[in-house]
Amino acid sequence: MPLPSMTPEQRKAALAKAAEARKARTQLLEKLRSGQMKLSQVLERAKSDPVVGKTKVSQLLRAVPGLGPAKVNHLMDEIGIDANRRAGGLGDRQQKELVQKVG
Repeated sequence: MPLPSMTPEQRKAALAKAAEARKARTQLLEKLRSGQMKLSQVLERAKSDPVVGKTKVSQLLRAVPGLGPAKVNHLMDEIGIDANRRAGGLGDRQQKELVQKVG
């Protein structure tokens, strides 16, 4: 199925919206990296903020100080979180276990 055609104005608006989402995601990850926000706060925010909700859990976890790719993969496997899962798609049990293990 072909992509719907967009007018130049629609394309410009979509590009601006995408850039805004990327900027917001970058700021969120930087706050998590610097310790200004905790993972529990981010996961709570994922319920109401679509930008946070669409962020991959693995990306959020890699932003936590002390967690690298290997630890993130092990932690996600241990809890039963798919590698492509997004923060908004986590179940209550998965969120609780992440917060208990990461803080």
